Amino acid sequence: MSIRRFLIGIILLIIALFLGLPYFSNMFSPVQIKKQQTLVKLYIHDQNKIVNITLDDYVMGVVAAEMPASFPLETLKAQAVVARTYILKRLNSGGLLNPPHAGADICDDHRHGQAWISKEEMKKRWGSLSYYYYYNKIAQAVKDTRGFVIVYKGSLIDPVYHSSCGGKGTESAEEVWRFGEPYLVGVSCPYCSDPRPVQNSFLSVTKVSSLLSLNSGALPATGKLDGSTRSAVPLMKVIRYTHSGRPKEIKIGDNIYSAVTVRDLLNLRSADFTMELVNGEVEVTTRGYGHAVGMCQYGAKGFADHGYSFGKIIKRYYKGVDVVKLPER
Repeated sequence: MSIRRFLIGIILLIIALFLGLPYFSNMFSPVQIKKQQTLVKLYIHDQNKIVNITLDDYVMGVVAAEMPASFPLETLKAQAVVARTYILKRLNSGGLLNPPHAGADICDDHRHGQAWISKEEMKKRWGSLSYYYYYNKIAQAVKDTRGFVIVYKGSLIDPVYHSSCGGKGTESAEEVWRFGEPYLVGVSCPYCSDPRPVQNSFLSVTKVSSLLSLNSGALPATGKLDGSTRSAVPLMKVIRYTHSGRPKEIKIGDNIYSAVTVRDLLNLRSADFTMELVNGEVEVTTRGYGHAVGMCQYGAKGFADHGYSFGKIIKRYYKGVDVVKLPER
């Protein structure tokens, strides 16, 4: 009986090793990038056409579009690695199932992936005098990080990022998009250097009611007591908060919304907001800029100012990842 159990145990061990071998092989082997993926098929909206550009030129245009060129070099390096990982992740997965621009890998609209600008647009944005300095600075960041990508257990990550967490720390992906990744969890951001983390904007009651499909009379007509008195009337009640303390689910009138939905419908800077009726208008106060998941760009700037390298910045915002260099061709 003992010999039989021993043989069964050996057979089960062999099966377990056979099934687990691919996992361990992927975990410790270098990331595989197909050769043809060193070119990016980019759809440019202004020109209404697809162009083939090198991976370096694509990363250059993304860094220039997505991050202020005045940021420290290590921050620009971190953005370059993030941008490279983002596009290679998309290319390696075979692209989108229903791409908005047939035949293209990606476009230059940040709403569909990452923003990208050409050299001509860089000149317009920075001016002729600053163009050469900033262009060479970003080129140096791309060159110094050439081939570097971000992986989690051997696989390219989805390195989402945003402009500013507003000093509140980043958010876990599942709090925003209802799906999570082990590397996209909320972290503290002690050095967020956003010069204006809190901003106010005003919207008409009619516009807010229309965009949110509120019933007539759901919002009071005025928050003004008299001609000289300013009265603020709260318009929203927070039903649930995220782990970082941002609104997650709110009630406006008789309707319940996710804060992300309201942000999208009203085109707000972030989903961390309050709404009040002030003198007949809806005053919206937002903190931060963007979805707050992944790398905070102003936070990355702050870490660079405190001596962090691009690799340490990346590992700060994407938990448990490795920054690795792809093998040379």
